[in-house]
Amino acid sequence: MATTRTAHTVWEGDLLKGAGTVSFDSSGIGSQQVSWPSRAEQANGKTSPEELIAAAHSSCYSMALSHGLAGAGTPPTRLETKADVTFQPGEGITGIHLSVRGEVPGLDAEGFAAAAEDAKKNCPVSVALSGTTITLTAELL
Repeated sequence: MATTRTAHTVWEGDLLKGAGTVSFDSSGIGSQQVSWPSRAEQANGKTSPEELIAAAHSSCYSMALSHGLAGAGTPPTRLETKADVTFQPGEGITGIHLSVRGEVPGLDAEGFAAAAEDAKKNCPVSVALSGTTITLTAELL
């Protein structure tokens, strides 16, 4: 069964001086402030589209890797995934780097790297972002 998740943003003002609030409607976890300076300069307690993409990508990737490892008979004990989304004003998102560290009993570094690469190619967020260069660093704990 397909699911749909919803968020919405209310923006007031122009790009450079305006600001907005993004609300997480489906989960009800709250709202976050967003502005151009939080996107192109310092976060200063506000989020950005790129940070939201990083959160989505790191969580989706962790789920995909966990599923792949378990399906191969080596379920992970722990995965730590970080997604760095780079935004260049005037160009847009120029790349995403995933870093994953895993504790996977019975799996060597080569097997973990192969599983990590497969998850990078196949997690739904990676697929949705396929127009962007996505790189990966993977290591066992």
